[in-house]
Amino acid sequence: MNESRRRRLRDRSSGTATLISEGCRVSGVLTGNCDFQVNGEVEGDCEINSTLVLTKSGLWKGTIRAANVIVSGHVEGDIIASESVEITDTARIAGTVSAEAIAVAEGAVVEGVMKTTSQSEPVEFIEKRQSES
Repeated sequence: MNESRRRRLRDRSSGTATLISEGCRVSGVLTGNCDFQVNGEVEGDCEINSTLVLTKSGLWKGTIRAANVIVSGHVEGDIIASESVEITDTARIAGTVSAEAIAVAEGAVVEGVMKTTSQSEPVEFIEKRQSES
């Protein structure tokens, strides 16, 4: 596939992610160097050196620290990404979002502050693809 068509993190993901299934509830600290996909609930913090995907059914209470974060579910806490954050139209976030680049789809709700850590100018885009989560 042409790389220009794979602009979203979700399109570029490769390999199998560590899965927290819907109906599961995890309490504590998550760490790792692999991708994580959260369909269930997490209460706690994380230090992930890869991508964390919180699906539409996912709930996170605590601080998320990861290289990249894709949010389609509900976050009650801060998101700190060293690279990028993608916030889909179904996302609900109560907390600070900080990353080098932040993309927010129309319909998302962010109750808090968004801070970009890069010096580049903001870019507007309109999401034309349907949510996959």
